[in-house]
Amino acid sequence: MPNKASAKKALRQSDRRTERNKIVKAEIKSLRIKLRKAIDATNVSTAEEVAKTLGKKLDKAVAKNVYKQNTAARYKARFMKKINALKKA
Repeated sequence: MPNKASAKKALRQSDRRTERNKIVKAEIKSLRIKLRKAIDATNVSTAEEVAKTLGKKLDKAVAKNVYKQNTAARYKARFMKKINALKKA
């Protein structure tokens, strides 16, 4: 446990940020699962809808420093690659 007041405050802030980040990451994870299921079911329209939402959520998470920019870009590139392959098939 921290002894100084500033260290106590930093710990409280860190805990709050961790909780906030967990919520955002959980939303993104559930959207990724939803997208994966739509792709497996070859449902193009649903997959595109979920991909659009997921892209927005990832961009917002990057803006709030929940994810690093390259991580979000990698996720987006992978799911767009799968959606484009689904469209061609």
